[in-house]
Amino acid sequence: MSRTARVERITKETKVFVEIDLDGTGAAEIGTGVGFYDHMLHQIARHGGFDLTVRTVGDLEIDAHHTMEDTALALGAAFDEALGDKAGIRRYGSATVPMDEVLVRAAVDLSGRPYVVHDEPPLAPYIGPVYPTSMTRHIWESFGQAARITLHVDVLRAARPGGHPDAHHVVEAQFKAVSRALREATAIDPRSAGAIPSTKGAL
Repeated sequence: MSRTARVERITKETKVFVEIDLDGTGAAEIGTGVGFYDHMLHQIARHGGFDLTVRTVGDLEIDAHHTMEDTALALGAAFDEALGDKAGIRRYGSATVPMDEVLVRAAVDLSGRPYVVHDEPPLAPYIGPVYPTSMTRHIWESFGQAARITLHVDVLRAARPGGHPDAHHVVEAQFKAVSRALREATAIDPRSAGAIPSTKGAL
């Protein structure tokens, strides 16, 4: 069964196209106009093992908010569509990912119930010239809402000895941890015999 989706989201502020194959090899073609965000979406493809295309044209002359938010919403919708009725999947996934001094834990339940918990320390306001670090929480909230999943992301360790957290490492470790958790949760469970992993019979 093909687990793919193609989503277009068009508003007065953005035009987003997302295509995903949950059973891919990690190939990615990403372009949002926000360089660091592109780098993070590449992490989702590579470490999740998903083939992913993202093309966004947004009102960056104002700021990056609409571009990043609408991309996350379209990406979440694509995940939800590609999962179909979720028959045969593992449903739950978790990962703890180190990145130098940073340690991040992510846990996901493909529950059909959107709920996001996000905890990170205060960070420098920007990574690169365009990516506002305050948007990371909103990305996860938007993605989780559209994907209809429960998602917990916790930065367990961040501070360097005698220094402040490296915002690049903190955010990148989050994307890698979420990607690995999604990889596990979306995987087909050979023991499930194609059953929906819920006593309700639906997710």
